[in-house]
Amino acid sequence: KDCCEEEGGGGADQCRTPLSETGTNPGGAFNIFSLFDSCLLLSSYDMVHYGHSNQLRQAKNMGDYLIVGVHTDAEISKHKGPPVFTQEERYKMVRAIKWVDEIVEGAPYVTTLETLDKYNCDYCVHGDDITLTVDGKDTYDEVKRAGRYKECKRTQGVSTTDLVGRMLLMTKAHHSNLVSPIRLNHTDNFGKGPKGHSPWTGVSQFLQTSQKIIQFASGEEPQPGDTIIYVAGAFDLFHIGHVDFLEMVYKQAERPYVIVGLHFDQEVNRYKGKNYPIMNIHERTLSVLACRYVSEVVIGAPYAVGKDLLDHFKVDLVCHGKTEVFPDKDESDPYAEAKRRGIFRTINSGNNLTTDDIVQRIIENRLQYEARNEKKEAKEMAVIEAMKKRRLRNRIC
Repeated sequence: KDCCEEEGGGGADQCRTPLSETGTNPGGAFNIFSLFDSCLLLSSYDMVHYGHSNQLRQAKNMGDYLIVGVHTDAEISKHKGPPVFTQEERYKMVRAIKWVDEIVEGAPYVTTLETLDKYNCDYCVHGDDITLTVDGKDTYDEVKRAGRYKECKRTQGVSTTDLVGRMLLMTKAHHSNLVSPIRLNHTDNFGKGPKGHSPWTGVSQFLQTSQKIIQFASGEEPQPGDTIIYVAGAFDLFHIGHVDFLEMVYKQAERPYVIVGLHFDQEVNRYKGKNYPIMNIHERTLSVLACRYVSEVVIGAPYAVGKDLLDHFKVDLVCHGKTEVFPDKDESDPYAEAKRRGIFRTINSGNNLTTDDIVQRIIENRLQYEARNEKKEAKEMAVIEAMKKRRLRNRIC
């Protein structure tokens, strides 16, 4: 297989036949080790979003078996600052991304050849930004010098800096995917260090394309014997609470085909209020499609799960979590038809984490995250200046 058939890859001559010591990897497969602390884009606050998923999708397409290393809370705190999510939450989130074959818990922050060899990997993959240690050194320097490093393209238009800015600003500009002056000014200040912007930290506009949806979608239709399960909601800031719920839904049948109905932004704002959803419908679509428990997504699903929808998708089971069910605009129960048919089921995932809880974590620790962001960007800017000086010296010589 051409190990670099997609964006960001190198040539096929860089691929090597791996060893098969672990017994867990397919024989003759190209193995990849991708370090992931939910901060693959350096502006991340450990919130796993569709940009991270897209990086892992690209990495998987460079080989056959993808191993993802996840750092501990202590390592992240040492080199970047306090994480938003605990390591246990991050381990589970990464496992739920459908392109990931295996994860390594507590992976070292600095990637070495010893680490690649330990897990029988041919090379390491990271985004086209830069990751630095607490003292400003490139964490991938050793594997780069050994020719066992590959890059994939950053997903334009998504950054945790931007998402955090939306939470703190409490406007609705992001719903229509428009960048208003007030939001641009706020997020610009939030993601900006004392010496200007790093190209790897900041805010840009996400533009959805049909190609991106195709890349994320499974493309598989339900087969005879499958149990078609329908769930609906906002699934905003797709997080571990959603993962636990969808995993439990997936376990409701021997051969599940899980369809997730995503409500339009205006509908979510009607029943959630404030500036929800934090992610617009296009962003939420990719986030949900990346989950291994999801087969299909209905973009802009009707709030009421009515007869037409149930008949169209031939739904066998409708599930909802333990969270509150808000009435429809006419005060009716949106699940009335499913209940009448006897196919409605309440699912207790055992996880009470909500999007509100995540937003509260960010708000309560805003000063810490701002300080962390500025410190990180200052290190990035120092590297950029050093690179400029080096290029200038090379031209002179």
